[in-house]
Amino acid sequence: MSGKVVFITGAKGGLGTFVTQRFLATGATVLGASRSISQEDFPAANFVPISVDSIDSAAVRVAIDYAVARYGSLNVLVHVVGGFAGGRSIAETDDAMWEQMRDLNLTSAFYVLRAAIPHLRKSGNGRIIAIGSLTALEPQAGLGAYVTFKSALDMLVRTVALENKDVGMTANVILPGTMDTPANRKSMPNADFSKWLQPSAVAELAAWLAGDNAAHINGVSIPIE
Repeated sequence: MSGKVVFITGAKGGLGTFVTQRFLATGATVLGASRSISQEDFPAANFVPISVDSIDSAAVRVAIDYAVARYGSLNVLVHVVGGFAGGRSIAETDDAMWEQMRDLNLTSAFYVLRAAIPHLRKSGNGRIIAIGSLTALEPQAGLGAYVTFKSALDMLVRTVALENKDVGMTANVILPGTMDTPANRKSMPNADFSKWLQPSAVAELAAWLAGDNAAHINGVSIPIE
């Protein structure tokens, strides 16, 4: 990955931190985007922090354009941004929860993809990796808003795969099960943490999908648990 430029959304978080660290270890230039992020979060010479709100269309475009203007190209996009809320039936879901799940799990991806795809196409071997959810493969009572937009994310990314395969670009979705993150431990304190997925395993898969050896993997949703 040395010499390649990687843009990671949600770069500082329960999963994003592992993904960012894994790509930094490859030697790639990593631009880590998050609402609040600084050089101190990842003190590596090949890390560049970008403070951006992924549900602000104009800000996303500015951030992507900045990355390309500074480094001359964009090779890999890893979209980690997402959010979880549940516990309500569809009839009980209010506008705020619906819009939050839509914005975090679908709209953010649309804005980032729309801004990044033209640049990724020019690279000749662009890679897109998005983080979905294994839960969203089936309907889930009490999680209607979450699974609706995570499922839509999967369809969005696989559509991008079809539309851009002509230039050797790939787009895939990783579908993790419940991950062992501080937020999940806090929300489910009585769960058996030993059965949960380690975020490092998801980061490892993302790094592999970004490499040349995964050039034949395109438009695929990959479960991991």
